[in-house]
Order: sequence, then C-alpha cells, then structure tokens
Amino acid sequence: MMTIEARWNGETLARSDDTVVVEGNHYFPAKDVARGVLTTSDKTTTCPWKGTAQYHSINAGGAINPDAAWYYPEPKPDAAHIKGRIAFWNGVEVVEV
Repeated sequence: MMTIEARWNGETLARSDDTVVVEGNHYFPAKDVARGVLTTSDKTTTCPWKGTAQYHSINAGGAINPDAAWYYPEPKPDAAHIKGRIAFWNGVEVVEV
C-alpha cells in the first residue's frame, strides 16, 4: 500500500495510506489530517459533477496559506466517495513516502 503525505512550509499536513485520487488530486480522510493546521474559510466553488466545495486555509510553520485545502461536505452522487475527505493545492506538496 502506498502512503501519501501533504506538506507545506516545513510541516506535514496529512499522511495516509487511504487517499482517493480524483482529477489528479489526492483526497485524504479527514482523520488523517493533522489537528490545528486547518482554519475556516468563507470560500466556496462549484463543480458540475462533484457539487459545492468549501475551503480551509492552512496555518503551518508560522504562515497562512489561504484557501489551500478543500472538501465537499455534501458531494453529488457521482462523487460520494470523497465525502469526509480533504484535498490540497496552492503550493502544498503531495508526495508518496
């Protein structure tokens, strides 16, 4: 099994051997994301087949990365497999370890 990590600004944000890849993004189970690194954001976006995404900003290594994590609280049926999972972007390194 492959273990995937998300890292930013010198900190490990998430580590899991149970990610789901959708459109090239690894979605981590929420339980595998480090406590305290995500802060609430007001940003939302809409995907025609996944639904409405809500965002978190990342607070790591003494810096903030705005809106750099997202999740689908109520995904559409075709994306039900990513419910309860969080993905990263905007400079977050997602790598196999």
